[in-house]
Amino acid sequence: MSELSPRLAVYPGSFDPITLGHLDVIERSSKLFDRFIIGVGVNIEKQPLFDASERMALIREATSHLENIEIRQFRGLAVEFVKRCGASVMIRGVRPITDIPAELTMMMANRRLAPEVETLFMLADGELAHVSSSLIKQIAPLAGDAELARFLPPAVVAAVRGKIREGSDVD
Repeated sequence: MSELSPRLAVYPGSFDPITLGHLDVIERSSKLFDRFIIGVGVNIEKQPLFDASERMALIREATSHLENIEIRQFRGLAVEFVKRCGASVMIRGVRPITDIPAELTMMMANRRLAPEVETLFMLADGELAHVSSSLIKQIAPLAGDAELARFLPPAVVAAVRGKIREGSDVD
């Protein structure tokens, strides 16, 4: 591949589902780059609530107000996906307390695998720094729509609610 572009960044993740924390990182990061790709990956350590095409549709709806966004699905190593996209910057959204050690370890491994790709850590807004997709999956069966709306874009609240109904209909 030719030289990687510093004007293009990639934000890989599982986004299962996309949260307001993810959206905050996406909105702020998209202002820094001409093009911004959101990579929807498969995390083999997690049981997904939404399949990849559903996650991509939810992200597309939540980011429809942003003009320089592209959404792609990927498998395999995130850093390899970033290189395949032609980017020299990988965005990682981090929560201050829970994510830093694991993300630093991954960043160092990625530097060994692809030294031409730089990792940029973005902290979500302070009020959203504790929000994770795992938290959403834990509280969604117990929380009302108003509570979920504090953590999720509106369309995602409805989608999560639908998934919970599907799950409760199964014996």
